[in-house]
Amino acid sequence: MNQAKSKSRLKLWILLGVALLLGGGGWYYYKKKKSLPPVTYTEATVTRDTLQITILSTGIVQPENRLEIKPPIAGRVEQVLVNEGDEVRKGQILAWMSSTERAALLDAARAKGAAEVKRWEDIYRPTPIMAPINGTIILRNVEAGQTFSNVDSVFSMSNRLTIKAQVDETDLAQIKKGQTATVVLDAYPREEIPGKVEKLAYDAKTVNNVTTYTVDVLPNKTPEFMRSGMTANVTFLVSEKKDVLTIPSEAIKFMDGKPAVLRPNPDQSLPPIEQPIKIGVTDGKQTELVEGLEEGATILIENLTLGNGAAAGGNPFMPSRRPRGSRGGR
Repeated sequence: MNQAKSKSRLKLWILLGVALLLGGGGWYYYKKKKSLPPVTYTEATVTRDTLQITILSTGIVQPENRLEIKPPIAGRVEQVLVNEGDEVRKGQILAWMSSTERAALLDAARAKGAAEVKRWEDIYRPTPIMAPINGTIILRNVEAGQTFSNVDSVFSMSNRLTIKAQVDETDLAQIKKGQTATVVLDAYPREEIPGKVEKLAYDAKTVNNVTTYTVDVLPNKTPEFMRSGMTANVTFLVSEKKDVLTIPSEAIKFMDGKPAVLRPNPDQSLPPIEQPIKIGVTDGKQTELVEGLEEGATILIENLTLGNGAAAGGNPFMPSRRPRGSRGGR
């Protein structure tokens, strides 16, 4: 009898504990729900625009072919005819130099007067230093009167400047030779330089487990302010769609794996209406609307809030819709 009473009391206490837990949980949920701020929405409009899919990269301005010019013999520079930045043609004389023997003879002749110097200058002609290719002088290492050996570089020149951009291996398949690109130098952020892809490297570089390939971008016209060694931001145009319907990417929600947007409910006391849509390409910020709404239609973007009431940057439960390498960076 006592054992039966003990079991009954135990069951009673268990039921009472469960009831208290359920009641406390319900009260907590009620208070929590009551304390949450009301859901608000921002209106957006379906607009018609041009959508560009791009890949962003960084690079360095470098000569396509850098050539170090060394004198044919050791000696002394008598006259320098070019400066850094000068455009020169193949065979053009860049400087006149004297061999070590000629320099010694002229120095000795100067002690005897100008006539003696003139006589030896006519007998012993100076040696020219000439440009081997058409290009630009990018470095001048000598001045008149300076001596050097035949292993010293006196000039550096390049045929043209290119941008060596580092492209992630996952984006390389979307870049082709001749593709349009835009270059913006860090030193001149307001100047956009149009160009095109000249060539793609076959050998990869791996740094910190990130594999990249070098893509050469050739400006359509090299601006005067571009210099070797400058840092550049390169935007590769992958595709472009003109005159298409677009909506903000943050307005898209996925219902059972299918895209949809929220539309205002005529009865404002009821929640917004979920409108299924069909989407196309995206640049990360804007997404192409293929079906579901007309131009000018109003949609809603849910303003999410954190626990303290502060606005959140976006829905953390929505899958990312920004493709790798799209506009806005990685």
